[in-house]
Amino acid sequence: MYVVTGITGQVGGVVARQLLARQLNVRAVVRDAQKGQVWARQGCAVAVAEMNDAAALAEAFTGAEAVFVLLPPVFDPSPDMAEARASINALHQALEASRPRKVVCLSTIGAQSAKPNLLSALGLMERTLSELPVPSAFLRAAWFMENYLWDVASARNDGVIASHLQPLDRTIPMVATADIGRLAAELLQQSWSGSRVVELEGPLRYSPVQVAGAFTRLLGRPVQAQAIAREGWESSFVAQGMSNPVPRIQMLDGFNEGWIEFEGTPEKGVTSLDAVVQELLQRVD
Repeated sequence: MYVVTGITGQVGGVVARQLLARQLNVRAVVRDAQKGQVWARQGCAVAVAEMNDAAALAEAFTGAEAVFVLLPPVFDPSPDMAEARASINALHQALEASRPRKVVCLSTIGAQSAKPNLLSALGLMERTLSELPVPSAFLRAAWFMENYLWDVASARNDGVIASHLQPLDRTIPMVATADIGRLAAELLQQSWSGSRVVELEGPLRYSPVQVAGAFTRLLGRPVQAQAIAREGWESSFVAQGMSNPVPRIQMLDGFNEGWIEFEGTPEKGVTSLDAVVQELLQRVD
């Protein structure tokens, strides 16, 4: 039995579909039983558990060949990242109690950085779960290409992509969620001992200018990247409802200054930026 958390999201859904395509038994872990019905119809067993409920998670993980762990994202965390810490502690307790044969965790580029930022929660997850007496793999993925979903409307309507990533011509590692899910599914079927880190980016690195170029090609109209002034970030994030924008700003600084980077040599995905942008445009038609 392969257990998949975060199955209702982009990466978790790909992981589950990859495993089901191989005719493997999958248990979907969902917070809402109703959302599990679509996976039950595809042949999954369904377990209901909140990601901070150690007892429910342990029950969901019991008897597993492998568990895929996806920490719930918190974009506006408490200053001490209490939300992530609660989920990490629950996962640690659940995995220690259930003892699956292995665990694969979705992590992030830059998880090893000692500088505080929004991604520090995943570094904490790596350090905590690597202490378990269970073989663990941490899949450090690059910036999700699918993040540009939020720019579809402005690209289509105004011909502009407003970018926090700067300079606009500086490339950074990006990857499609399809490639992340495929590699995670492969890792779940592998065998190893101890703890390991696997890093992943797409076939090429892209800049905001190149992203605008992809929208230009696929929309058939000019689209430009436009830098959002650094001095206005905090006020704009607060206006959007954030109470603690500092970790998000630190993360963006890390990408822009280059200290959020891979630790080793990443594996390469196969999905191009154009393919992802095309799918995003179709998604919001």
